[in-house]
Amino acid sequence: MNQDPASGDTQDLTLQPSSAGNLALPALVLVSTPIGNLQDFSPRAKQALASVDVILCEDTRTSSTLLRAHGIPTRTQALHEHNEQARIPALIESMRSGAHYALISDAGTPLVSDPGYRLVRAAIAAGLRISGIPGPNAALLALTLSGLPPHPFLFSAFLPVKSGARQAALAGLRAAEMAGLSATHIFYEAPHRLAEFLADAAAVLGAREAAVCRELTKHFEEVRRGSLDELSRHYAANQARGEICIIIAPAGAEAATAEDLDTALRTALAGMSVKDAAAAVATATGLPKKQVYQRALELGRAAKA
Repeated sequence: MNQDPASGDTQDLTLQPSSAGNLALPALVLVSTPIGNLQDFSPRAKQALASVDVILCEDTRTSSTLLRAHGIPTRTQALHEHNEQARIPALIESMRSGAHYALISDAGTPLVSDPGYRLVRAAIAAGLRISGIPGPNAALLALTLSGLPPHPFLFSAFLPVKSGARQAALAGLRAAEMAGLSATHIFYEAPHRLAEFLADAAAVLGAREAAVCRELTKHFEEVRRGSLDELSRHYAANQARGEICIIIAPAGAEAATAEDLDTALRTALAGMSVKDAAAAVATATGLPKKQVYQRALELGRAAKA
């Protein structure tokens, strides 16, 4: 029950079906599921899945284990990255006709590096009611276990699988840092690419503290902390297994080279005034504001010439 502080009235926020059937349910409810331990499943999530007409699953075979464990008989349908767009029109029409759906992914919170975003957008555009049941999320759990600053953070999920493209993506993040971004980074990665990812991160981001969180909530849960170089060497010699989440510390105050300064300023000037760009880059690099502002003026004049 939730109380309105202004009126003192209470509002029932559970998903109990009304006496007319399932009319009290939203057209679409996003339900978070365990990331490893089947007991990390809330009573409200169980109730929602048992109440809807259909559960949309990333993989029906994977989800069947959870549903059997909790005695949920609701029928399932597959909704994944390969069929989501094609299925949207029929699903929206079904919701408009009164059907109620739940969306779950294989593990964790739906849409977070999982299918469903296009369906949610379509449901919003159609004016349908959407709700959600919060619960497990590997990225946030890893962040809290890492020992690194919990906020602000930037979640980038999976980077490109090839080293060159991955380094380019990391370089983009580094450029944003040079322009003023200061955030703890969160990534997902496949175990067979972990050592290479860490080596690329060390090469692009420099000396940083990091944590590799593996098999969270499962029997072989592991959180290994150290520098990017140390972690890269460890996992090059010890093949990781299971689901992986990587947390990397924000950039610290560091001396910037002239090339770094110019790169940061050009990035900042693309979207800021000279004054604001200089202030942001001076904060990020620790260089004197007067020096950075003077260089920003020079780069601005050169760009207009």
